[in-house]
Amino acid sequence: MDQSLGLVSLVVRDYDEALAFFVGKLGFELVEDRSIPEEGKRWVVVRPPGGGAGAQLLLARASTPEQQARVGSQTGGRVGFFLYTDDFWRDHARLTGEGVEFVRGPAEQPYGTVAVFKDLYGNLWDFVQLKGGRRTP
Repeated sequence: MDQSLGLVSLVVRDYDEALAFFVGKLGFELVEDRSIPEEGKRWVVVRPPGGGAGAQLLLARASTPEQQARVGSQTGGRVGFFLYTDDFWRDHARLTGEGVEFVRGPAEQPYGTVAVFKDLYGNLWDFVQLKGGRRTP
């Protein structure tokens, strides 16, 4: 059996402001942005640069009060997303230069170098360069 996680939904307030952050600041690639007029929404998918075999993000605009209440707090204040890099210091400098807010500075851990940043809504992300070809921390 060969399975993989394809998409993860991230509830956002607005498609275009989310794209400005994920594509404009984080450098993600826009995979798809298509209108679904019969449902009054768009199908917006982004992925980290280089694509790789990892999951992609479906940016899902909140359309109910319950969904709007979850924007920025999908994981109850825990780190919910993990962005891996092959060059921590290069990318950390670029992200800092783009104004990405790091809430926990770089630290060396047994599994690699890690820092924590907030996305534009306040969701927490681990930014990680794994040691020695590891696939997970």
